Amino acid sequence: MTSRREPRLADAAEIAAEQGLSPARISMLYGERAENGFPESVDKRGRARLWDHAEVTEWFAHRQQARLREHKPPSRDPEDLLNAAEASRFLGYKNPNQVTTYVREHPGYFPDPDVVEELGTAENPYRRQLWRVQTLLDWIAVRPGRGKRADAKRAAPSLPDVPVNGDPDELLGASQAAALLKFKSVNSFSSSLSQGNLPLLETHDAVTEKGGRRRWTRRRILEQAALRR
Repeated sequence: MTSRREPRLADAAEIAAEQGLSPARISMLYGERAENGFPESVDKRGRARLWDHAEVTEWFAHRQQARLREHKPPSRDPEDLLNAAEASRFLGYKNPNQVTTYVREHPGYFPDPDVVEELGTAENPYRRQLWRVQTLLDWIAVRPGRGKRADAKRAAPSLPDVPVNGDPDELLGASQAAALLKFKSVNSFSSSLSQGNLPLLETHDAVTEKGGRRRWTRRRILEQAALRR
């Protein structure tokens, strides 16, 4: 039987960097906790307060969903293409990096880009991902926190069938890891990973050249699976 893992702690600077805010704003939210319900700090590092990272992340998620329910996207041509920062603003996120974070950290949660442009030079290549306005509007209608429409039929993609006894050094992606760990979806796997519940997978073994998606060896994933039993 494994011992319960200690919660991940984060200070104001770490939380601010993740949420696209300033450390002063985090301190202000904490000072207004009696009104807004911001989590209590649980420890200190020197003079800096420390919070349970999962609690703060959940608080921001609920706060963001409440605000997004009131957001009405501006009128745009459905065929207009928006980059990640523009898409974040269109969707109502204050953090211009929110869409980039979804794509990088939560595979399968956000729609794939409609257009990918290969830019830069051979020495310094980079990619620009673009989404059509209609793609974003379709996602708004079914994203978590919006409620389900009667005509919304977009179910989460099924996980692949991944053999346990394959090459232990084979590199596997998030959907394959989710399958081996017996999650119901990539989203639930990504959520558990972001909350620090899969400590062995916090270190990845490789990153794809296109998209920057993390990869883990089958060996590492199965070791994590053994800890979850």
